[in-house]
Amino acid sequence: MDFTKGLVIVLSGFSGAGKGTIMKHLLKHHKDEYFLSISATSRQMRTGEKEGRDYFFKTREEFEEMIQKGELLEYTEFNGNYYGTPKEYVESLVNDGKDVVLEIEIDGALQVKKIYPEALLLFVTPPDATSLKDRLVGRATETKEVIDQRLSIAYDQSFLMDKYDYLVVNDDLSSCVKRVHNTIQSERYRASRNLKNIDIIQKELKMFSKGEN
Repeated sequence: MDFTKGLVIVLSGFSGAGKGTIMKHLLKHHKDEYFLSISATSRQMRTGEKEGRDYFFKTREEFEEMIQKGELLEYTEFNGNYYGTPKEYVESLVNDGKDVVLEIEIDGALQVKKIYPEALLLFVTPPDATSLKDRLVGRATETKEVIDQRLSIAYDQSFLMDKYDYLVVNDDLSSCVKRVHNTIQSERYRASRNLKNIDIIQKELKMFSKGEN
């Protein structure tokens, strides 16, 4: 099979579900197979950050021009700054046969799916609600009020889970990372993603069809 194009893989889910940790381990253990998408932002560069490594830094005017020109797969505004995924950067990697991972929020993931229907959407969730609460509490970085707010948001987000292609149940980290990798690799063989390969096989088999010499 000739896999000439890579996949756009979107990883999102509840706060505290472990999507960031899964992504880091996926890139660590399969560093030559997956590439992390780099976002654009209108906020100022911070000490230690580097253009093209941490973000593509834009002025507010430049970012709004990107929005107007449809140059973003998704974007949002947070604390007065824009954040988004440059379409050209992702598509250049995909056209080069590379699988690109986007770790973004749910609203952004659904934006990507509208613009790029072939994107693979993975939703990270703990095995149950109690586990989610325990993980948020266990981080010991937020007040009870913030944790309650995050759980309330998770309830609302749960009604969007069926918009995703696969659920990723993060029960055991090592097993979960393996499932994510296997899911992505299996997705490569989906018939609808291999119409070119199907066409090649059909043409090769034509010589064996009835009536052909």
